[in-house]
Amino acid sequence: QLQLVESGGGLVQPGGSLRLSCAVSGFTLDYYAIGWFRQAPGKEREGVSCISRSGGRTNYADSVKGRFTFSRDNTENTVYLQMNSLKPEDTAVYYCAADRSLIGLCPLRNGVYKYWGQGTQVTVSS
Repeated sequence: QLQLVESGGGLVQPGGSLRLSCAVSGFTLDYYAIGWFRQAPGKEREGVSCISRSGGRTNYADSVKGRFTFSRDNTENTVYLQMNSLKPEDTAVYYCAADRSLIGLCPLRNGVYKYWGQGTQVTVSS
């Protein structure tokens, strides 16, 4: 059974860092595009970053470029989102998602990934 489990969220001060993890099981990372999304209270879920099926290409939302870094460890079947220089507007529930059908540059559009984790809360506040 395909599963994604996020962890690493928490409370951090503005300017701080967090690293989110998404442990996957039931599938091989190489064959799936993986995305990170977030949803703040009262807002729609938005794409943050993603990595293509082969792992060769990453994509970032403009709001996080230069601050967030997506990486993956095939041996651990885990993907990571390193978040630096965090801002209060980064506060949200963060989700990882996977889909086998997405080829080429992975999309950050909501609704195109088939499998989702349960989310982890990130709060940026002083």
